[in-house]
This record gives sequence, structure tokens and C-alpha cells, in this order.
Amino acid sequence: MIRCACLAGASEAPPDVDAKLFIIDGDAVGAWLASAVAIIVPAEGEARASELLTAGAARVLLGEAALRDSELIPRLVARFGAERIGVFVPARRMEITWSFDTVSNADFRVVTPSLCEAGWEILRADASATGIRANWWLGEMKKRGASMALVQVDIGDDTDLNLCAGLVEDLGDRLWIAPRRQSDPALADWVAYGKAAQIALSPSLFTRRAELLPALSPSDAVSPAVEDA
Repeated sequence: MIRCACLAGASEAPPDVDAKLFIIDGDAVGAWLASAVAIIVPAEGEARASELLTAGAARVLLGEAALRDSELIPRLVARFGAERIGVFVPARRMEITWSFDTVSNADFRVVTPSLCEAGWEILRADASATGIRANWWLGEMKKRGASMALVQVDIGDDTDLNLCAGLVEDLGDRLWIAPRRQSDPALADWVAYGKAAQIALSPSLFTRRAELLPALSPSDAVSPAVEDA
């Protein structure tokens, strides 16, 4: 079964359905602590995560702070338990740049790409690039005890679909995928070719989930098992 959840800001009204929620931290987050699958903390660090967990959040997903401090996840896992700690990863396709090979034969120089393998790179909270490969970093966070990863990325072509399928293979049911900026994502392809099984959608997309995933009826689009992911 494909699991769908709604990804919303703390001050956004969720869709008028029995939705499972990922809530982005904000002024009104207290209203969602008891009901959200996870609270996303895009930039703040250990102090804020601890505050939310102590206040009753089921799980927090750390963003940029976990990039800055590789031991943040293990410390929180040791204190609150692995099932309550995860990571939030905004990402985009890594850019390929070209340069002239400085070593050449007598007849010609060769133009070579600086990036030979396609990949997604992690973005900071302000959307600036880090150059860190998402698949590698997520593997490291898995080793350090993160029980869930929400990757927010736009999947636009076969290369992205292959990258998605690779992450699904590596992380299994720890992984949730969410569109980053796409207003009309081809979610059926995400499932069929990217192997995505757990998808988080903005409120506007969540209300269209039956249209975007035509194989799902509205009643099937949200699985009660989402809380066990």
C-alpha cells in the first residue's frame, strides 16, 4: 500500500480529512504535538528538538543542525530513543560543470565533467547548496540511529527516478519523499519507477492525491500504518 501524509506549516490549516501530518516547526506548533507523525525542525538544533520532544512530540526531524553537528543525532537518540529521532533533507540535483583537462596528449585536450555520477545534494535551510551527497549522508545518519528520513526533492526525469529508487532500496520504510517546488508532480511515476511507497504532500497536493495517484482511492491514500513507519 502507498502511504500518503500531509506536510504543512504549523500555522496552515490541514485539509479537512483524517490526515497524518508532518508539521514544520513554527509559532503554532504546540497544537500539533500530540497528533503529528513528526515535527520538522529545518534550522534549529538540539535545544529546540529537546524542547519539542519533552513537550510531547512523537518524533522530530532535524535539518541543517544535523549537517553542522554529526553527533547531534546520536546524542538525541541516546536521550529520547531512536524511534523519536529522524532527519529532514531538502535536496536538488547536483549541477554538472565542465572544465578542460589539464593533462592532454599532443593533439587535443578533452573536456570532462566535474561530476561523473548523478546525485542529489542536500540544501541548507536557506536553500543554498552544500555539495553533500544526500544518499551518502542519509546512510551515515542511519548508522547513527535516525529512524526516519523525509527527503524533499523535485523528481523530474528518469535520472531522478533512479536516484529515488536507490534511496528506497537503501532506507526502506525509514524513507518519506515529498515534492519540493513542483506544483504538479508525476506521483504515479514516483511510485512505479522511483519505487516511492511513502509520500508527504502539501495541503493543496494532498487534496488531489486521488488524481495524482489514480490507482489509489481517497480511502486508501492514507494508511493507518503510517505511524509505524
